[in-house]
Amino acid sequence: MRSGHRLDQLPGRRLGRRFGWLWGAYGTSALGTWLAFGAFPLIAVLVLHAGPAEVAALSSVGAAVGAAVAVPLGPWVEFRRKRPVLIATDLVRSAALLTIPTAFALGALTFLQLLLVSVVVAAADITFRAASGAYLKTLLPAEDLLVANARFESTAWTTTIIGPPLGGAATGLLGPVATVVADAVSYLLSALGLCAMGGQEPPPERRRAARMRAGDLLDGWRYILADATLRPLFFNTAVFNGLVMAAEPLLAVLMLGRLGFTPWQYGLAFAAPSIGGLLGSRLARPLAARFGQHRVLVVSGTLRALWSVGLAFTGPGTGGLLLVMGVELGLIFSCAVFNPVSATYRLERTATDRVTRTLTAWTVTTKGSTALLTAVWGILGSLLGPRTAIGLAGVLLLATPLLLPRRAATPVSEPEPAPIRT
Repeated sequence: MRSGHRLDQLPGRRLGRRFGWLWGAYGTSALGTWLAFGAFPLIAVLVLHAGPAEVAALSSVGAAVGAAVAVPLGPWVEFRRKRPVLIATDLVRSAALLTIPTAFALGALTFLQLLLVSVVVAAADITFRAASGAYLKTLLPAEDLLVANARFESTAWTTTIIGPPLGGAATGLLGPVATVVADAVSYLLSALGLCAMGGQEPPPERRRAARMRAGDLLDGWRYILADATLRPLFFNTAVFNGLVMAAEPLLAVLMLGRLGFTPWQYGLAFAAPSIGGLLGSRLARPLAARFGQHRVLVVSGTLRALWSVGLAFTGPGTGGLLLVMGVELGLIFSCAVFNPVSATYRLERTATDRVTRTLTAWTVTTKGSTALLTAVWGILGSLLGPRTAIGLAGVLLLATPLLLPRRAATPVSEPEPAPIRT
């Protein structure tokens, strides 16, 4: 990307007041999400006395059904202004979450309600991500997209570091639903921030057909699979994310069960390495400016595949804890460099009138592959043992760089509206 050299000369690049509101809204809702990390399973166990099967269903079924619900929303959102959609999804998430403390206070909370709320939140999350990507592309010129995505990535890792400890303290002091209230309030504040942005959004292209047809639901996948540069990145992301997430429950079983680590040690093993996410996200833009986006994408995408196999050698005691922390640090750092470059690469290669459908298809597939591979690796862990299954996932991850794009993305040819800034 030639414009990267210009970015390198402007390390404090300002993206305008409207992006500042968007960034602030993202950070607020992200902090709320991480404050409430693990809140639903905790409520299910402590309040509703749910068993392992119910807790597993809460995590997997809620996400899977939410992804299915989000599929028709992608084509629908594509032909509507995105900022009202962002505000609406924030308000929907806030309202859905607030039903939980309300029912808890009335003594009427049920497992079915938790499951339904998880479905609503999952569908709204996917819709928000897709609409925000499309909105960002109309808000900023192409040369600023990597700067913006790097800032989002840095914010994500910052909230990952500080959110769970604060959420744990709030749960201990105020009870299991306190963080759910905080999460709901964060979405409300995010919606207020988006309202405060002001300005005008370019009108979306009008739909030619009067009604949405069944075939329109597959438009996002068709667009991805027809593009020679998006297609390999799409498969790489789905397989990589699925394998990494599939190994996490097995690592928890190994560390907390057979190896005898305490819960605080387990939490430390993943919280401390998140600092690598801050460092990697800060370096993504300078590295892309110097070496080019495609080279950074391939190198960081290859590096992130090399770490997880080391988790199979986790042992007891301090040495094992340091090994997990070292592996996670390398993995998180590599992912933090890769993610904003990948997000920018994807936006540059996607036509403006296809962004929402493409990102919806992308997210639905990623969540679906994660759910499927997690279930498969749960079975493998039972048959082969958690250590062997973790090692198998790590070995398969070594092949994922073969799915990375082999050529740089060229921005699609389309008339781009001038960015609106105030």
